[in-house]
Amino acid sequence: MRLPPFFRKIPAVLLVALLAIATSGQAQKPASKPSPSSAPPMVAPDFALESIYGDTVRLSHFRGKVVLLYFWATWCGPCKIEMPWFVELQDQYSPQGLQIVGISLDEDATKAEIGEFSDSVKANYPILMGDQKVANAYGGVPVLPESFLIARDGKIVDKAIGLKSKTEIEDGIKRALTLAPASQPPASEDSPAPQPQSDNRNGRVIPAIIESGF
Repeated sequence: MRLPPFFRKIPAVLLVALLAIATSGQAQKPASKPSPSSAPPMVAPDFALESIYGDTVRLSHFRGKVVLLYFWATWCGPCKIEMPWFVELQDQYSPQGLQIVGISLDEDATKAEIGEFSDSVKANYPILMGDQKVANAYGGVPVLPESFLIARDGKIVDKAIGLKSKTEIEDGIKRALTLAPASQPPASEDSPAPQPQSDNRNGRVIPAIIESGF
């Protein structure tokens, strides 16, 4: 393209500078934002783990409830901060369908020591003995604490890694509780509906589900 005579008399370096100044105020097209993933939520892997009281508990026993699945350990400092919050949240939201489940990933602590720690924070929800198999099923759990919010239909709707504020945790629980419950299939004969049992240790009622095995 030919330039007007005026521009042909301007040195090339100066011409480049003038063109840069002229175009500097033009709005640039913003970079397109990636579209949100349309992948459906993952169904939470089922498990059968022993509680600190010797009961066998399956995640599928809590289908129809909102489950906050919490991986922790007795040596985990942030876990010690969050666990009293979970006691309060379990009391507050259990009538609406919340069930908190703690899974200990302690490698050195005994079941008795984990039970003593659970009693010290007055845990009012099941504490289960975890292992590498269940950790791997949930992505390896490389950092503690790590928690998963599972909707009433068994699908994971939120995940938190590390220490979160009580407000953040509570907001996630509220959102999960407002999701429409999924229709429940009839219970099969080989998987009877769990019956809550009273356990008066330390003056508390511990939800316990007893099963003979896997």
